[in-house]
Amino acid sequence: MKRWMIAMLMAVSTVLLGGCATGTIRSSVTAFHEWPNTLPSKTYVFERTKEQNDSLEYRNYENLVRNELARLGFEEAPASVKPALKASLNYSISGRDVREVYPVVVNPHPYWYGPAWRGYYSPFYGPFYDPFWYAPPVVEQRVSQYQLFTRQLKIQLAEMAGGKKLYETTVVSEGTNSSLAAVMPYMVRSAFTEFPGPSGVPRRVELKLEQ
Repeated sequence: MKRWMIAMLMAVSTVLLGGCATGTIRSSVTAFHEWPNTLPSKTYVFERTKEQNDSLEYRNYENLVRNELARLGFEEAPASVKPALKASLNYSISGRDVREVYPVVVNPHPYWYGPAWRGYYSPFYGPFYDPFWYAPPVVEQRVSQYQLFTRQLKIQLAEMAGGKKLYETTVVSEGTNSSLAAVMPYMVRSAFTEFPGPSGVPRRVELKLEQ
């Protein structure tokens, strides 16, 4: 009886803990590229739409991309220099309602097992007697409802002359955080992980949330 109950409790705990992802941003990253072995120049400019040019949110995300490009040795070209590359980015977020049913172990002796019982001494069983071990636990089904958000980021690098695309990456992340601004720094970092990386191969990137 005890072995059976312990095994079941461990299985239920595994189910419950398997869905926890606190403290981590997980992203699916897929990059397609025809990256040359050498580049005569790693200078670039951002190519913006009219809406992006007027958006403060976009400028914030552009700065994140700018920092990652600088880390990789790219240099934003000043107005007096003709750049070799142009960079562009697009992003979106959408939400959907999710309903999950999960098991919960319930004490079959709610009136015996508790603070009052722990202080009770029985001459037959001793002060450590626990009736929970002598009856199978009850597993109830609980329902959880919440919103799940899908965040997407696309970044492209192309030749300035002719517009040939050299690098195109898509980052998709899901979670309960509805703030795109809070998640975007991790998505941008994920986009350039192992740059340029394998072409056309989906990768899973996990980054710890900074406190």
